[in-house]
Amino acid sequence: MANRFIPALLVALLLVLHAQLWFGRGSVPKVSSLKQQLVTQDLANRDAQLRNDQLVSEVRDLQEGLDMVEELARQELGMVKPNEIFVQIAQSKR
Repeated sequence: MANRFIPALLVALLLVLHAQLWFGRGSVPKVSSLKQQLVTQDLANRDAQLRNDQLVSEVRDLQEGLDMVEELARQELGMVKPNEIFVQIAQSKR
């Protein structure tokens, strides 16, 4: 009886381990799905990092580059410095 019990126990344990491998909490299909989700999230993170880097660069330019702010204020808003005369030349269409 002991001669048959040990191999049967080992086969049962092998079946349980195999079932856990395919259907358990850390199963092969679940791990594959999580790996695909990780790749997708990494791509989304890279895109977000690029956008963040661009925004940081623009904010730094706005904080440090007052020349750009001054140029935008002059062109788009028509602003002038104190003691400066604004001259606008209108061209007529022919």
